[in-house]
Amino acid sequence: MPDTIPSLYPPIAPLRHGMLAVDGLHTIYWEEVGNPNGIPVLFLHGGPGAGLSPAHRRFFDPQQYRVILFDQRGAGKSSPLGECRNNTTQLLIADIERLRAMFGIGQWLVFGGSWGSTLALAYGQAHPERCLGFVLRGIFLCTQREIDFFLDGAEWFHPDVYDEFVSQLPAEERGDLLRAFVKRIMSDDPAVYWPAARAWSRFEGRRVFLMPQPEEPPSDTLDLGVGRLESHYMANLGFFEPDQLLNNVDRIAHLPVVIVQGRYDVICPPVSAWRLHKAWPGSVLKMIPDAGHGAMETGITRALVGATEQFKRLRHFE
Repeated sequence: MPDTIPSLYPPIAPLRHGMLAVDGLHTIYWEEVGNPNGIPVLFLHGGPGAGLSPAHRRFFDPQQYRVILFDQRGAGKSSPLGECRNNTTQLLIADIERLRAMFGIGQWLVFGGSWGSTLALAYGQAHPERCLGFVLRGIFLCTQREIDFFLDGAEWFHPDVYDEFVSQLPAEERGDLLRAFVKRIMSDDPAVYWPAARAWSRFEGRRVFLMPQPEEPPSDTLDLGVGRLESHYMANLGFFEPDQLLNNVDRIAHLPVVIVQGRYDVICPPVSAWRLHKAWPGSVLKMIPDAGHGAMETGITRALVGATEQFKRLRHFE
């Protein structure tokens, strides 16, 4: 990739932001960044439940892009935090369409990483006519194999992290980690759900980067959002039919896509990116040789920004 590609654009404040009530229970936070007359792009955060970060605005040239970002149901500044009722992929897709209509956007580029890539694919397959193309990172197809790898596969690469995670459970419940953690995380008792949610969030967070990073202090917003919503969506297989996102690729196969994947991603393993690439004629797969799962790892960041730079020219990726 040319050295002229920036790693990230400078920090930028939203042009405007607000809250949108999407039903009688959920209200979602949204923000608009960049050039109001620029190429529209939808940013989809990961998790589910991880929420937005100011760094997410920085993948896009603010002179050329009009970026719409939002905290999905139960995440970040949206309320109620960690709420799993009325929270399905199909409802998130409906929320995206409400935002698109609210902003008066006909078509937009869809950018998502990790769970954001899952939601991007689901949204695109439901509304292909609304999409200009896709930039996807850390592919997660929400299959049972991937969920099993996320939970039990951690023992192969991070046995210390895995042991700390399962130590939250009595030995007789360790044969089904998802079921055991869902039972605790969804409890009404704070003395039960907080330790389980923090353990879940820490279990994931310690495996995101290829190289160890300084651990951040616990965050109530992140821990409860990620703990509850990830376990909720995994327990329901993302509200998809088996391999639905691959089986329906033909609905968006005419659109350009760049897939960015860390070679040593132990959260969303590279096989999922490879499967998507093989199923999507014309897709571009950028396998980053020295990266794990994190969007802010240098090679992944540069590849993502490089993809948005290419898309500014409104032509298929090379």
